[in-house]
Amino acid sequence: MTKTFSYRDAGVFDNQEIGLSRLLKWMSKTSEFREGVGQAILAPKYFANVVKISEDLGIAISTDGVGTKIVLAELMEKYDTVGIDCVAMNVNDVLCVGATPISMVDYIAVEKARPEVLEELAKGFYEGAKQARVNIPAGEIAQLGEMIRGAKEGSGFDLVGACIGLVDLNKIIIGQDLQDGDVVVGLESSGLHSNGYTLARKVLLEGSGLDLDQHIPELGRKLGEELLEPTRIYVQEVLQMISEGLQIKALAHITGDGFLNLLRVERDVGFQLDFLPPIPPVFQLIQEKGSVTDEEMFRVFNMGIGFCVIAGASDADRVIEIAGEHGRAAFKLGRVISDCAGEIQILPKKLVGRGKSFIKA
Repeated sequence: MTKTFSYRDAGVFDNQEIGLSRLLKWMSKTSEFREGVGQAILAPKYFANVVKISEDLGIAISTDGVGTKIVLAELMEKYDTVGIDCVAMNVNDVLCVGATPISMVDYIAVEKARPEVLEELAKGFYEGAKQARVNIPAGEIAQLGEMIRGAKEGSGFDLVGACIGLVDLNKIIIGQDLQDGDVVVGLESSGLHSNGYTLARKVLLEGSGLDLDQHIPELGRKLGEELLEPTRIYVQEVLQMISEGLQIKALAHITGDGFLNLLRVERDVGFQLDFLPPIPPVFQLIQEKGSVTDEEMFRVFNMGIGFCVIAGASDADRVIEIAGEHGRAAFKLGRVISDCAGEIQILPKKLVGRGKSFIKA
């Protein structure tokens, strides 16, 4: 019988959610320490929170890392792109509350400080900051040889960032005005972005025995080149959509949990997706080599859509035009429907998603 791979098989277990709820129980108690300036405006479920700094202005704040994509950078000894990923994962989240990302800091933990590697990492951070139009005024490097272990002797490291952005308190976008018929526009991804790499490595490198230096005809390049393709940064096109006064109702960074991220909105609505663009070859390769189910693929990966803009129906075409002006393909994926609240229907795949999982309809 063919082995079917899942995230659990790759070593990623569901008890993270249990741990998260326990963590949030204590973190939420800190809200009592600040009122007025510094007060948190939003609940923890959104992509970023907003901290009040005046009666009219807030700072959006979020933090994220690159995950086990770093293992591939170590194996390939190519370090100049994962900094882009770190910037992307942070600025795209801050963007999701309607904020303009302005600045971020980085934390680099290393097994062994190697100046040439740190410089390559910095090049990636610079390129990501350039694309997002943010600065990186500070950061931290920690040499943790007793804690960090890499794919090769002395190569271990981890990247984490924290980003802030500015947003008018009366212009926060969290899906509070969503209504039936609003259109879900999907912006193409550049590949896996920075999610699902534990499963991807388990399937492609361990299960299938492929080599990172191997040319894969379906991909048109070496496997390692595909897997290290940087995460897309969507800041400039989305800020233009907002600045033009379009009806931008909600924004979703499609990371781990895939289209289930659409449910991270204020209004209790559902989404019906009746169109999917062709799924990029890298996802097809993972699914074929690992016999991964559709349910698991759409739970773990972005499947070719890295960011969603939910807009009023009359403005959806302009959203697609602006994306195109920035070199991004965009597609009308579906619409908001209120009679299936808390549910994602992916009609082309006969999938229904609720909570943290998909099932076959």
